[in-house]
Amino acid sequence: MNRGAELRANLDEVEERIAKACEAAGRERSEVTLLAVTKTWPASDVEILYDLGLRNFAENRDQEASAKVGQLRHLAEARWHMVGRLQRNKVKSVIGWADQVDSVDSVRLAEALAAAAHARGTKLDVLLQVSIDGDTSRGGCPVPDVPELAGAITRSGDLVLRGAMTVAPLAMEPSRAFEALASVVSGLRDHHPTATGVSAGMSADLEDAISHGSTCVRVGTALLGSRRLISP
Repeated sequence: MNRGAELRANLDEVEERIAKACEAAGRERSEVTLLAVTKTWPASDVEILYDLGLRNFAENRDQEASAKVGQLRHLAEARWHMVGRLQRNKVKSVIGWADQVDSVDSVRLAEALAAAAHARGTKLDVLLQVSIDGDTSRGGCPVPDVPELAGAITRSGDLVLRGAMTVAPLAMEPSRAFEALASVVSGLRDHHPTATGVSAGMSADLEDAISHGSTCVRVGTALLGSRRLISP
């Protein structure tokens, strides 16, 4: 099977899973965005997925993403997300290619992103990354600190808070993590009306995430296969 046929088959399977999960949850398929996590995969795979109708793509390393996005400027409707942990010294580079940063987990990072966006004369969409269990070693803002971070993002004037994201903790049932995130986002929406997005669920647990209100599932392995390292 050639790569195009392989990716088409994988996409059909993922789409069927999402559709069934939406139906089971009493939701419309249009309520859930499929974000293709293309990290470690070549630009040619992104082109294939784009031709198959996908428009939202995610990367987690600035060096790799900068080069890849640079090769794909002709994909006019492609929208790029930064989903990895972001160091402040990479901020200026990241906003050169990312349409949205999904991993804002500290006030200092929010301030750096806001300053970089302001210097470019643009507004940057962001998600607040939440650490459901409080273990920040994998990234994320502890739940008690979410209001402070959300306020800093909103007050900046250069960032637009689009919602929240989480990665289910390894020691926690995904459904519990997604239920907790839904509660956090519900609280955010009370004070930040643009914070409507819930980014949760990956290849193994997207059904659980959709049942708990996820509006964006981040799918890599189920679409592209096991991770393949490429030169950045």
